Amino acid sequence: MSTNNAPPQPVRLSLPLEYQQHLFQELRAEDELVVIAKGLGLMRLVTNLLHSYDAAGNNLIIVVGAEDRENAWIGEALAEQAAISMAPKARGLTVVNTDFTSVAAREKMYAKGGIYSITSRILVVDLLTTLLRTESITGVILLHADKVVATSLEAFILRIYRQKNKTGFLKAFSDSPDPFTIGFSPLATMMRNMFLRKASLWPRFHVTVAGSLEGKKKAEVIELEVPMTDDMNAIQQAIMECVEVSIHELKKGNSGLEMDDWNLDSALLKNFDVMVRRQLDPNWHRVSWKTKQIVSDLTVLRSLLHSVLALDAVSFLQQLDTIHAAHSPQPGSTRQNQSPWLFLDAANTIFATAKQRVYTAKRADVTPQGLVDSLRPVLEEQPKWALLAEILEEIDRDLYFEPSTRGDSNQTILVMCSDTATCRQLRDYLQTMHVQPKTDETPNPNKENHKPSASFMMRRRLRNYLNWKREFAKVNHELFSENQKALEGAVDPRLAQGSYKGRAPANKRRRIRGGGVIGATTPGRAANGSVAQYFEKPAEVADLIEEVQMLEEEAHQKADIVADPLEDMDDYFEVYDMQDLVVIHAYDGDQDEHVLEEIRPRYIIMYEPDASFIRRVEVYRSSHNDRNVRVYFMFYGGSVEEQRYLASVRREKDCFTKLIKERASMSVVMTTDSHGVEDPQEAFLRTVNTRIAGGGRLTATAEQPRVVVDVREFRSSLPSLLHGRNLNVIPCMLTVGDYILSPNICIERKSISDLISSFKDGRLYSQAETMFQHYKSPMLLIEFDQNKSFTLEPFADLSGNLRSVNPNEAPSDLQSKIVLLTLAFPRLRIIWSSSPYQTAEIFENLKTQEPEPDPIAAVRAGLDKDMKAEDQAFNLEPHEMLGVVPGVTPQNLKNLTLETENVREVANMTVGELSSLIGKEAARKVHGFFNRNLIDIDM
Repeated sequence: MSTNNAPPQPVRLSLPLEYQQHLFQELRAEDELVVIAKGLGLMRLVTNLLHSYDAAGNNLIIVVGAEDRENAWIGEALAEQAAISMAPKARGLTVVNTDFTSVAAREKMYAKGGIYSITSRILVVDLLTTLLRTESITGVILLHADKVVATSLEAFILRIYRQKNKTGFLKAFSDSPDPFTIGFSPLATMMRNMFLRKASLWPRFHVTVAGSLEGKKKAEVIELEVPMTDDMNAIQQAIMECVEVSIHELKKGNSGLEMDDWNLDSALLKNFDVMVRRQLDPNWHRVSWKTKQIVSDLTVLRSLLHSVLALDAVSFLQQLDTIHAAHSPQPGSTRQNQSPWLFLDAANTIFATAKQRVYTAKRADVTPQGLVDSLRPVLEEQPKWALLAEILEEIDRDLYFEPSTRGDSNQTILVMCSDTATCRQLRDYLQTMHVQPKTDETPNPNKENHKPSASFMMRRRLRNYLNWKREFAKVNHELFSENQKALEGAVDPRLAQGSYKGRAPANKRRRIRGGGVIGATTPGRAANGSVAQYFEKPAEVADLIEEVQMLEEEAHQKADIVADPLEDMDDYFEVYDMQDLVVIHAYDGDQDEHVLEEIRPRYIIMYEPDASFIRRVEVYRSSHNDRNVRVYFMFYGGSVEEQRYLASVRREKDCFTKLIKERASMSVVMTTDSHGVEDPQEAFLRTVNTRIAGGGRLTATAEQPRVVVDVREFRSSLPSLLHGRNLNVIPCMLTVGDYILSPNICIERKSISDLISSFKDGRLYSQAETMFQHYKSPMLLIEFDQNKSFTLEPFADLSGNLRSVNPNEAPSDLQSKIVLLTLAFPRLRIIWSSSPYQTAEIFENLKTQEPEPDPIAAVRAGLDKDMKAEDQAFNLEPHEMLGVVPGVTPQNLKNLTLETENVREVANMTVGELSSLIGKEAARKVHGFFNRNLIDIDM
């Protein structure tokens, strides 16, 4: 389908800014990869480009890589723009996924043309089966181009597309520059994967972008640096110290790795845990227990850095209690199996200071021995709360003195924060900040002098926390006593002997200078030196509970709605007037553009910094001449929040700078010739089989060698690699096996995780049986991940934990199960492959001197010979009932259903009759199930 014969349609675009228009013209003119900074309106550009093709009405455009929310956005935008342009031929977006469309329906839809967003797994199968004719595609739009690696499904799709369609267009988009800067010449590699020659880079510092956003229509931005409290600062410093020590320990224990990026600055980035884990993954089974513990600790510590700024004092203390309980060792354990950071002085500072922010001892009640009789609440408030109240007051005054707003902005106040938990916290604060509880200190609160305060909310949270802590202490005590019983009853003599309970043997104990007592510990520390968990005594908490008990004002407060049946809607619900709303919303990527367009706020309060949202506001303000926007930008001065924001901006700038340098020095990326056809002689030579060892003879076939692949296998990268080796991949719905290489060779592919689960549920035995029924040479392929080590060691159950203390327990490691499988099926061949690349090479070698497989025969294997696969129709209830019988699997269930009339017939069959249908092992299980004596439970 071509656009050449159609008369040009008048198209109205919504691209008001200069850089957007430049980009659009570039994209219409030629194929390219567009890498644009986050927040500069990537989705708006894509929807306008799609609309320009949609309005012509005779195109078949495929959108690849779109997520569900992006599909919703594109569909809505195309419908809206078609109405504005009054384009009669526009058909909008059709989403193709497994939930809605059958094969026949898809074929009809493709023939009509239009814009289709298709999931990658469906698209690759439709292209290979020619359900979607590649030649008929006008063009492909690829989103999230940063995810296209050589083995991805998207790269496979583009290869098929470019092999058979040399004239269609291809546009790729990404708003994440990071992945294009990792590795050796990454931009050139990525572009080669996408068959593109030109890259178009649009950072925020691009001259055209800067000119578009920094003109006369700039948004008014007020930066507000909020100082942290001393306690918050102390906690942050202590956490940073723990992070620094953890990184140092990691470096010390793993010296052979690339560790330039392992520093405190990188630890603030979102993907630091992933980066560390990726480097350690190949040898994960060999790294020490301590390294594994530190990697998980880093994730916890980095979440604490965010929590100390985002959560209120009570919620932060509750999170610390939960973390401490999760990291506490079992009774009787030694120092070696606890998080190393809990032994630092900084950890003590974190726990002690967090407690100080919530409650402290009354001075009068501290005895000379340091014991506390009673506690009083402190309830430190977050500094940003008071500032938020001040900003809202200022806005109120502004609206009162300047009621007439120029332009069409609503008088709505939009508060943006990082997540929904912060949204709830701010909602609670704003609802209760003017409520004054009557306490002993303020028996008659004066409303005139009252300042906004979170005391009401914090008292309620402390009351909930104390109730939670009481229950928590009970659960903790029960678990502790159960653990102790389990240890005392252990079969392992080392654990059962009293001499081994957490103490060294008498002759191994170290003498302590100065006659110190071994049991003496520092206050707040456990016997092994880690931070001890503190549970308050009932006497200490009595006064605290008394002070924060529910007051009259709290009893009158409306309860939160947990589940609303939406009955009597007219009585309780009404449409808000957009003039006096305070909308609290969490940052949500591209969806924030919708929020700005729908709410049209006059005031925006950024409770937490976010670089991409600032750009969205800039684009929004520059796109609308008549909408005044004032932005209040809040951040904690000298905090991790500020550092993280600055680091993300700096990192993005560095990534774009690297990309610009690489593009400048990059040689032309050679893709397949866009207008040429392959030389027939070359095509013939590739089919020549030169393997003449073992008496074979030189052969040449006109047809391309083929492999029949089960459609469920397209989750893996192997079909793509087979296609790359010039094998014709034919997707089919197979009942037996995953890959059919010849009429004799059937291969069942298992990744390690799949292999373990197949052994657990017995699926593998029945799969092996069915393969032997239909093929002469069945094989089991065990495929490892190319980025991990080629050994079963990480997966073997050799951990030596308390489970294996029981001598009666049978060995359950993976190797012994594979041995049992080979004993059960001596003719089953096992192929070990270190990566999908090696598998593709093995398959190519196995196919030599073998005839080509018949796809129809492969599909029919395991099915009734007289029926087509798609015509199999069964009565669902008995079918499902049989499906849960031990020994029945999805593969042999079809045989049973086709060969028997009803469940009663299956129940009355002998083992011999069943084994001819489903194999001996499964037959024994099914027969045993139906013939079991219900009275004799020991059978």
